[in-house]
Amino acid sequence: MIIVMKSGSPEVEIDRINSELASWGLTPEKIVGKHKVVIGLVGETADLDRERLQEISPWIEAVLRVEQPFKRASREYRQGEASEVVVPTPNGPVVFGEHHPLVVVAGPCSVENEEMIVSTALRVKAAGAKFLRGGAFKPRTSPYAFQGHGESALNLLAAAREASGLGVITEIMDAADLDVLSEVADVIQIGARNMQNFSLLKKVGAQNKPVLLKRGMSATIEDWLMAAEYILAAGNPNVILCERGIRTFDREYTRNTLDLAAVPVLRRLTHLPVMIDPSHGTGWAEYVPAMAMAAIAAGADSLMIEVHPNPSKALSDGPQSLKPDQFDRLMRELATIGKAVGRWPQPVPALV
Repeated sequence: MIIVMKSGSPEVEIDRINSELASWGLTPEKIVGKHKVVIGLVGETADLDRERLQEISPWIEAVLRVEQPFKRASREYRQGEASEVVVPTPNGPVVFGEHHPLVVVAGPCSVENEEMIVSTALRVKAAGAKFLRGGAFKPRTSPYAFQGHGESALNLLAAAREASGLGVITEIMDAADLDVLSEVADVIQIGARNMQNFSLLKKVGAQNKPVLLKRGMSATIEDWLMAAEYILAAGNPNVILCERGIRTFDREYTRNTLDLAAVPVLRRLTHLPVMIDPSHGTGWAEYVPAMAMAAIAAGADSLMIEVHPNPSKALSDGPQSLKPDQFDRLMRELATIGKAVGRWPQPVPALV
């Protein structure tokens, strides 16, 4: 349930209403929009009388029920306004959101050594990426596959961050690693396999670093948004959703089925920013450019693209990784699409 305040409502009146609602056993949350303030009500609201709520103050414009099961993640909760996730980085704040330039995240699946991660960071930054991705802890289907270098890889990510000025996005697998990972990561990633690890979702929701929530391999959109709800309900409003392909009946030609239809669906259902990962979504580097361009046209707010200096030697996910030269060309192609839809910050460079 939400309470929509009239434009110009005094702050003291909003505070008074929040105090009164809290005395009823509810948890009011103030949401400041561009033109109005909305008070979200969390708790047992099913039996609340809307007329009684309306009478609390003459400054209340409307009392509305949020029909979706994902309350805080629902677009209704913010009166239709998109939210923004602002991430501080060494090069300045970067904003993920519907009304901001596209944010490109790039880098290898796994951090392998310092030379590789630093050189890759410098190359993707030069091409226009704002964040470096790289796995220190890697969840793998086989227990015998490379699992990442763990905590030592975080030190290498820190070195790449210092050298390039890029923000860092890296995945957490165990809540026990949250403190040490948070020292390096600007955005904490929850991978597809942990999307419904509810205890982990609560832990990352209780800290203040932004969270990138990847869609589970077999998750419906509602499953995904309910997972986001766990993070939001724990107190962290900075959640970015990442579509990375789902498992369907056809796995012969692509690793997963990239659900680009999720972008307009999410735009209707939620206020949260949306990222697309065409690398995991297709599994093959040759398909990544087409799906990346399609994602921008569909309305994505961000892209995550795997880049490795020597994909044939990569310790994980080499077949879906672009070489730095391929990434350079892709960024020039993406600029053309991005400018056409008003989501690209720089002038479009010439293709060579």
